[in-house]
Amino acid sequence: MLVYTEKQGLENVIYLQVKDMGEFRTITRVSAGGVAFRCRNGQIEIVIISVGEKSRWQLPKGLVDDGETLEKTARREVREEAGVLTEPLESIHTIQYWYYATEEGQRVRVHKTVHFFLLQYLSGDPQDHDQEVNEARWVELDKAEGMLAFDSEREVVARAKNLIEKRSE
Repeated sequence: MLVYTEKQGLENVIYLQVKDMGEFRTITRVSAGGVAFRCRNGQIEIVIISVGEKSRWQLPKGLVDDGETLEKTARREVREEAGVLTEPLESIHTIQYWYYATEEGQRVRVHKTVHFFLLQYLSGDPQDHDQEVNEARWVELDKAEGMLAFDSEREVVARAKNLIEKRSE
């Protein structure tokens, strides 16, 4: 097997030459997002988003732009996808996963790393989300955990809950 890597902006593109299988690209992507929270009527709420044709609920997140810090990306993505302005408090957790996509007519394997931050709500309205999102809404923390489509994001919310509880002690 022959492996070589090429740097393209923030992405590392890895080409694998596997015996009798041709060339296969693996792309590494880095994203950041957050658990934006507020206290309302004695309850902790977080903002979650619905995306895709099947309205999958997830945390807001997106790719890091060139020259952008992880925290800045998390704030920007939460503003764009969930319509709210926030202040980063601390890192929650980093997750990694693999998926397949089609780029430039080729099937590629993507290795994605997502850095999640705990974000204090400042202002804004989830109705002001961008067009790539079907819906954004405030949901009570425990209920939101059950609505999220991915186990890894449910774990991020559980960790965020622990951090929020420690802050209120």
